[in-house]
Amino acid sequence: MKASKFYISTFKEAPSDAELISHQLMIRAGLIKRLGSGLYTWMPMGLRVLKKIENIIRDEMNKSGAVELLMPAIQPAELWQESERWDIFGPQMLKINDRHNRPFCFGPTHEEVITDIVRNELNSYKQLPKNFYQIQMKFRDEIRPRFGVMRAREFLMKDSYSFHADMDCLRNTYDLMFKTYNAIFKKMGLNFRAVQADNGTIGGDGSHEFHVLAESGEDEIIYDENSDFAANIEIAKDHPNKENLKTCKGIEVGHIFQLGTKYSDAMKANFIDESGKPSSLIMGCYGIGVSRIIAAAIEQKYDDKGIIFPQSIAPFEVIIIPIGYDKSPSVKKAADDSYSSLLDQGFDVLLDDRKLRPGVMFNEAELLGIPHRITISEKTLENNHYEYKNRSSLEAKMIECEKLPNHLLSD
Repeated sequence: MKASKFYISTFKEAPSDAELISHQLMIRAGLIKRLGSGLYTWMPMGLRVLKKIENIIRDEMNKSGAVELLMPAIQPAELWQESERWDIFGPQMLKINDRHNRPFCFGPTHEEVITDIVRNELNSYKQLPKNFYQIQMKFRDEIRPRFGVMRAREFLMKDSYSFHADMDCLRNTYDLMFKTYNAIFKKMGLNFRAVQADNGTIGGDGSHEFHVLAESGEDEIIYDENSDFAANIEIAKDHPNKENLKTCKGIEVGHIFQLGTKYSDAMKANFIDESGKPSSLIMGCYGIGVSRIIAAAIEQKYDDKGIIFPQSIAPFEVIIIPIGYDKSPSVKKAADDSYSSLLDQGFDVLLDDRKLRPGVMFNEAELLGIPHRITISEKTLENNHYEYKNRSSLEAKMIECEKLPNHLLSD
């Protein structure tokens, strides 16, 4: 992508109401723009990050055997009344009426909708197990939206729902989803921890949360250095040795549940088992806060110059900054050739051809958190070199032009 053909909108100052550093930096970097309380437009640079996160999730979910679908965002009240959550879910739910005065809600989650689909589609043990997932906007009417996309009212979520004939089958899929979530967050380059958790309003039996570790996290995690035990504070208070347990802060980005028959019993979602008798479908539920991951990644790694994105989710992997692109034929040729070559080799490259002052281009590259910066000038080309800087490093270094691709792969 050439910067002159893209849209980059950065700001020197963050809005005064931006409390968290991730909120400040996402606004300053032009990843998001506020529309209203807890409502944000994803600008082109931010959308690229969002799509990279989505792609990682899709790759791993598809690898696990889950099947993608897309359910309506607006849901009829009768489904929630059937599950007895219309009143229980509380004022978080945005309730609306259509022109015929029929009640609906903007879906905060989709257990009811998927259960309604499956009770009309799956009727035999031979069709089980099945795991369906979607990536879709949700809405929860937070009493005090804050922290940017960390606690927005509208947010992007990956939610999946599995259906089983027995608990052993559910546990197998739950274990598979546990491994899949670990693979997803590792591929995103995040420092995270899976912890035992409380089921909250979703209901069910066993659950785990996945937390990105960051000092600004709202959740307190209790862990044992001498074992695999880790839990949120609600669960850890019952631990028999709660006194070499240690604590750290985390930002929840994923949650998996063993729901059992909570929804299938309430909504009469049955199947015919091997003995020919009707039985309640056994369910699992697995969620990832897609848009929240971006804020969590920033909270985990940034500096006074801006964002430091992991390469796998950065808006671009490489930025080429040519000094004198419009004035020096040799610089323009070297920049264009490098840009084309790196694209051909599979790198995601931004060529900054906007004819701005070098300092402005450098500052924007740092603010945006692009992992690899290549600077090309007549001075560097005199010795057949480019200046290279990794976003996580303090110092730049000179790299021979021909060795650049290998250096990008190894650094």
